[in-house]
Amino acid sequence: MKALFLSAFPPEERPPFFIMRWRAKQGVDWWKILAGGRLAGFFYVLRDGRLAYIFHFAIHQDFRGRGVGTSALKALLERCAGERLFLAIEQIDPAAENYAERVKRKRFYLRCGLQELHQRVQEGEVIYDLLGVGGPVTDAEYQRLIQKWMVWPLTRTVTMRILEP
Repeated sequence: MKALFLSAFPPEERPPFFIMRWRAKQGVDWWKILAGGRLAGFFYVLRDGRLAYIFHFAIHQDFRGRGVGTSALKALLERCAGERLFLAIEQIDPAAENYAERVKRKRFYLRCGLQELHQRVQEGEVIYDLLGVGGPVTDAEYQRLIQKWMVWPLTRTVTMRILEP
């Protein structure tokens, strides 16, 4: 999973892997997605019973375009039924080097049933748009969820917050 994590996310979107692994042992949901007995992807989800944040979701390039991601995301939506679920996506910026990929990714999430929340979140130096189901997320809710995951010194050095509209 580490190799997939490193290949799927740019450095500015990758928290230290050892923290992810450590928090997974303490209750963060880290689910493998298998296809044909092979690792096809994973979800890394922060949850508190009311709110579920897909912190990382990746599908290996060999399995993209085959319905694996769609099936996995729909299964996750069913598993988290009753919880507001959200995720952060790169902003749709026509000047971005990967503009077409960003548009394709957003269309995928919208096809799977997520909706635009018309909110943004800052994580480190990056600002993302939020998509989700069940309604908007307040900064207080986000803080309660993310602070369970954050560790010192990240709590002092990394900004994590919902931005005001």
